[in-house]
Amino acid sequence: MPDLSAFPITKRWPASHPDRLQLYSYPTPNGVKVSIALEELGLPYEAHAVNIGKNESWTPEFLSLNPNGKIPAIVDPNGPDGKPIGLFESGAILLYLAEKTGKLIPADPSLRYETIQWVFFQMGNVGPIFGQLGFFHKFAGREIADKRPLERYRDESRRLVGVLDQRLKGRRWIMDKDYTIADISLLGWVRNLVGFYEAREIVGFDDFTNVAAWLERGLARPAVQAGLTIP
Repeated sequence: MPDLSAFPITKRWPASHPDRLQLYSYPTPNGVKVSIALEELGLPYEAHAVNIGKNESWTPEFLSLNPNGKIPAIVDPNGPDGKPIGLFESGAILLYLAEKTGKLIPADPSLRYETIQWVFFQMGNVGPIFGQLGFFHKFAGREIADKRPLERYRDESRRLVGVLDQRLKGRRWIMDKDYTIADISLLGWVRNLVGFYEAREIVGFDDFTNVAAWLERGLARPAVQAGLTIP
């Protein structure tokens, strides 16, 4: 049986199945990336809810795994060379899981890097910009009298949806016929934009028919439906 005692996070969130991959997460757009990937891959895992509403990601135990205090994070008891490994940052975890299993990422080197660039597109652009739009449109930022921040993030969000729409023109998935970690990285964020952030109308989402059809296809996948509710 693997020994996870070297990871202090397991003291606060004990592993009932230490032989399985341990997921520490919450159902946010970043959090569901990993649960969706795990469901798609069929890897055995144990999910632990880290309630960010109660600041549990800022506890010493969680910070021991991710010093940046953000979900998700994982501990894989069967890491490289059979040794346990802990990881944070959702994009890095997606890439790790894809390479660990040889799935959800093309084997061809050129297509592999093309897939990774779209994961980085989500990490560096879509996530931060959509998140700021949500803050200024729905949350505390909406009380700010100066609407220039809201307008900036609205316009940039619309631009990014347009980039994605152009990419999906004539393609079923980001990488055409292959569903990959690129799709998984983006699905939760686009879903949040039009759902939780209630920004469908202000970004003119319905103008982007390629993205709308892609989102519908993605959300219809059983693994996506399961992953969106975990933990």
